[in-house]
Amino acid sequence: MSTVNELLEVAKNELAKVKPGEIFLIRDLFKGYEWNRISRSDRLLLGTLFLNFIRSVDTDVDIIEKTSSGQQKYKIKL
Repeated sequence: MSTVNELLEVAKNELAKVKPGEIFLIRDLFKGYEWNRISRSDRLLLGTLFLNFIRSVDTDVDIIEKTSSGQQKYKIKL
């Protein structure tokens, strides 16, 4: 099992594959079976770390509203 920091690096690398204008959740950056293998506590921590990364680094990612289930949505800037 990967550490949360390794998972954060995977998520950062996958950002390059998201098209401009596309809205996504962190789980969209992982294959379904990979996401399901991550413990709930690690997914929550990963979400916090990813949000802090987006806020602290100059990226082409906008933070938008949360879903009804509380998941943070992001959008790649045009």
